Amino acid sequence: MTHIRVGLVVPSSNVTVETELPKILSRHPEATFSFHGSRMRMHQVSPEGLARMNAQRERCVIEIADAAPDVILYACLVAIMVGGPDEHRRVEGLVAEQLATGKSQAGVRSSAGALVEGLHALGAKRVGLVMPYMRPLAQQVVEYIESEGFDVLAWRALEVEDNHAVGCIPNEQVMEAARSIDTAELDALVISCCVQMPSLDLVDLAEKELGIPVISAATAGAYSILAARGLPLTIPGAGSLLSRDLAVASA
Repeated sequence: MTHIRVGLVVPSSNVTVETELPKILSRHPEATFSFHGSRMRMHQVSPEGLARMNAQRERCVIEIADAAPDVILYACLVAIMVGGPDEHRRVEGLVAEQLATGKSQAGVRSSAGALVEGLHALGAKRVGLVMPYMRPLAQQVVEYIESEGFDVLAWRALEVEDNHAVGCIPNEQVMEAARSIDTAELDALVISCCVQMPSLDLVDLAEKELGIPVISAATAGAYSILAARGLPLTIPGAGSLLSRDLAVASA
């Protein structure tokens, strides 16, 4: 069985990505995974807090490269998207260049790029979003996703700025926000447009209730990690995105 080392570059106050990604990928039928993190200091999800956090990226990449990961996920979606259109490609390219100087051949993914990748894989065009951010940041996320060719027909911002509190948002509150969106014209719903807002247990539930594909930053991240390694993309209990019996070529 193939073993994959996953490097995670995460905000210091984030706990959810290191909970949900292992839970998803532990169900994979053909590979095992280990997770190795490096942290960027961040508590408040604000433009200033995100800028200070992003400035720590190079240090974190150097640290995580020492673990010889097979793939690295830059796991803070909004920190990328506030940079404006195409930022996930720019950042992933910079990380890849930095790794190459140290002779690392690790694949590079970001939560922002993974979400875009996942929505395209579903063939979605018209989407709805649920996210924890304050409205100005949420609006920037909407604009970023629209710059990638999607139509965001509806979105909900729970307006939680403290990142620790984001990790404690109850499932009931997330589902209430999802239910408030008219899904009749949607191709897909992103039930958590944030790796810190818990939602994994809601993905299948929401799909059955709402009748459309539902993804989260976590399920999209898992999909992108598997795609990076050319592994089968089928994992039970993780929604439509990971319910397809196929593999893609290693990127």
